[in-house]
Amino acid sequence: MRAFAVFGLLLLAAPAVAQEKFVSSDASVRTILDFKAPAAAVQKLLPDGWELDSPSSGPATGSNLRITFIEGVWGEDAQGKPTPTGRTITVGFLAKKKGAEVGGLMLVNGLTAGAAPGAYGVYAKASTTSQRTLRTGADGATTVEEVWDAKAENGDAVQLQLQYVRAPAVRGKVDLRVYSGAKPEFYRIYRYTLATDALRGVGTAGDRVRAFTFKASGPKLAPLFDGSEQLVAITAVPYYSRQVFLPGS
Repeated sequence: MRAFAVFGLLLLAAPAVAQEKFVSSDASVRTILDFKAPAAAVQKLLPDGWELDSPSSGPATGSNLRITFIEGVWGEDAQGKPTPTGRTITVGFLAKKKGAEVGGLMLVNGLTAGAAPGAYGVYAKASTTSQRTLRTGADGATTVEEVWDAKAENGDAVQLQLQYVRAPAVRGKVDLRVYSGAKPEFYRIYRYTLATDALRGVGTAGDRVRAFTFKASGPKLAPLFDGSEQLVAITAVPYYSRQVFLPGS
């Protein structure tokens, strides 16, 4: 059960539905940043009838905005044919319909080197470079360095520089609904296995981050990152393998 506390999203499970439609499967490496961003700016992104469902436990406790850096490894469609992999930076938060017991992750923005606006209708096409290096010393300690630089056609831009010491990751299995902020009636179901390494956050045993720089700018991102935002948690996800489904009727 430890993995459920680490990742902060894992209790947002949706029951299986017999009529679900299998869409695709893929694997990726991810890095997750959880922030406490300006409340008014985040609130403006919530569709009518929805409310934030911020984590109440785990490293991301109290956060209201999640930035995920995704480096695709492989992908297949429902027929098992290869699909393009790429790099995407998603912007979202945990939310639910007012009065509902179960919510999910709502995506409201993003920068992608792949097809835009994507399945959720929120991504901007971006020119993206990324680099990830690992160095293991004679003592067995592994240092990871990660650098991202993305510039979208709409003027938004994101930069990340991160260096940390790796620790054994924690395995978990998750069912999660992921909603579109542009069309909140649309969602997909993710069923995935992942390994998480909580580098920094509430209740983590020590801070293993050696260097960190994050910048976000542009017409859509600037209100969320006006200098008053606070970084709450950093989570490395060296292994993420999922199946994607559409809900049944």
